[in-house]
Amino acid sequence: MKALVVAVALCMSLAARAADVVDAGDAAARAEHQVLVLLKLPPPHFRPDGSYGAGYADAQGSATRRSIALALARSNGLALATGWPMPLLGLDCYVMDVPATLRATDVAVQLARDSRVAWAQPMNVFHSLGHDDPLFAMQPAAREWHLGEMHATATGKGVRVAVIDSGIELDHPDLAGQVAESASFIGNRADAAERHGTAVAGVVAARADNHVGIVGVAPDARLIALRACRQAGEETLCTTLGLALAIHAAIDRDAQVINLSLAGPADRLIEQLVRAALERGIGVVAAADRALASGGFPAALRGVVAVVDEAGGAAPNGMVAAPGSDVPTTVPVSRWAVVSGASYAAAHVSGLLALMHEASGKARRAAAPPGADLVVGAGGRIDACTSLVRAGAACACDCAAAGSMAASIAPR
Repeated sequence: MKALVVAVALCMSLAARAADVVDAGDAAARAEHQVLVLLKLPPPHFRPDGSYGAGYADAQGSATRRSIALALARSNGLALATGWPMPLLGLDCYVMDVPATLRATDVAVQLARDSRVAWAQPMNVFHSLGHDDPLFAMQPAAREWHLGEMHATATGKGVRVAVIDSGIELDHPDLAGQVAESASFIGNRADAAERHGTAVAGVVAARADNHVGIVGVAPDARLIALRACRQAGEETLCTTLGLALAIHAAIDRDAQVINLSLAGPADRLIEQLVRAALERGIGVVAAADRALASGGFPAALRGVVAVVDEAGGAAPNGMVAAPGSDVPTTVPVSRWAVVSGASYAAAHVSGLLALMHEASGKARRAAAPPGADLVVGAGGRIDACTSLVRAGAACACDCAAAGSMAASIAPR
C-alpha cells in the first residue's frame, strides 16, 4: 500500500471523532438491527472528476463514495449511521441502521446484489471466553512454563503485541509504562478501565521486578492497547465494526502479534482483516471454544493459533492448550485477581509468541509467523521451553527431555 496507506490512515484517524463512532453503550443491542456495506475504493490514480492523482484521500472522492452509500441506504429504507475507510482491504465500510420491521440478514442479501457493493453483511457481536474466580496468588505458567528460567534468555523486548479487547487500565501498577500506544474504537471514552482487557494485558506483559503483583509472560513487550469491546455486566462484548477498526489499526501500527481473546459468528470482514495480518507475517492468537467446531470464529481460520484452557483436558485437533485456570492477573482498580478461561490461555500464547519473536530476530517478519514453530506435547499442551529454543533461544530451562517427545504443530 506504500504511502497511500499512510495518507488514508491519517485521514482515518482524523475522522475518528466521537460523532462518527458508534458508542459502545448500546452497540451490542443495536447490532441486531445494523448491516455493514462494503464499497470498493477506486484505483489510486482515479478521481471522479476525470483528473488523476496519487491518493485516495481527496475530499471529492470521499464525498462521492458517501453519496453512493446514502443512495443505497435511502433506496433500501435504511439510515446511514457512519462510515470508515479500510485501505488495507481496498474498501470503504458503511454502517446502516435497519428498521425493526426488516431482518438484517435479508437486507444484507438485497444490498449485495447491487453492482456497486463489494459485499454486505449483518453486524455481528463477539464475546470474551473467560470468567472470574476467587483470588489465588499463584501463576500456573511460572511452574509449568518455567517463566523465570525462560526470561533469562528472552523477555519479549521491544516486540509489539496488540491487545484488542475492552479498556485497559494504563496506569495499573503492573502495567504502567507497558503500553506503547492506545486507542478506542467504540466512542470517546478511551480512558475506561475494564476487567477483561486489563486482565488479558497483565497476562501478556505485566511488569517484572517491580516488587508488586505478577510477571507477564513477555514483561518487556510493548503493548498496543486497542479498545474494541466493552464490559456489559459479567460479559465483554464487541461488534464487527469495533473489531474491524482495531485489527486495521493493529496492522497499520506494525503489531507483530495480535491477541483476540474472544469468539463469535463467522464474519467476512473480520476474516479479510485477519488474513491481511497473517499475510504480513503477524502472529494472530484467538481464544477457542471447545463446544464449537474447530473452536469457533476467528479461532477456526487457517493460520490463526487457536487456544483452549488446558484445564479442560486434551486440546481438540488443530488447537493448542495453555494455562487458563486460576491465573492471577491485573484488574481495575490497581488490584489483582484470579481469572479462568480460554481468553487467558490465549493471552499466555500471545506472550510466548513475543518471546519467540525476540529470540528469532528480525528475520521472523519475512518468514512464517512464530505460531508455526510452536511445539506441543501430549494433549496438545504447549511446550513453552522447547518452542522458545526452536525459535532460536538458548535452552535456559529443562526442555531437552520434553522436547524429544514433543511434536510441532502449525496453525491451520
